[in-house]
Amino acid sequence: MLRLLIDHNFDQDILRGLLRRVPGLNVIIAYEAGLSRTKDPELLVWAATEHRLLLTHDRRTMVAHAKTVIESGRTIAGVVIAPEPSQMPIAQIIEQLELIVTCTEESEWQNVISHLPLR
Repeated sequence: MLRLLIDHNFDQDILRGLLRRVPGLNVIIAYEAGLSRTKDPELLVWAATEHRLLLTHDRRTMVAHAKTVIESGRTIAGVVIAPEPSQMPIAQIIEQLELIVTCTEESEWQNVISHLPLR
C-alpha cells in the first residue's frame, strides 16, 4: 500500500474519509512532520526521500515546482492534485484516492503528476 504525505492545505474531511475507507493507511501530515513552512520543492524532495506520494489541492504552484524538481535531475515520489471539495464531491475524491492507494504501487508514481478526477 502506498505511503502518503498530506500537504498542509489538504482538506481534513477528505483525509478522515480516506482513513475510514483504508484502515492502517500510512499517512503523515506536513505539519506533523514539522514541514508546514517548507517550500514546495523541498516538500517534494522530502516526500521522495521518505517514499511518500504527496496529496495536495495546490494546482496553482505545485505542478510547476514538481516539474522543476524533475527537470533538475531529482526524483519525486509522485503528486496527486485533488480538487477542492467545492469543485468535486468529497465522496468521489475519497473513492478515487482509495483506488490510488490500494491499487497502485510506489514505482508507478515516480516522477508522475496526476490530477483528479482520474481518467
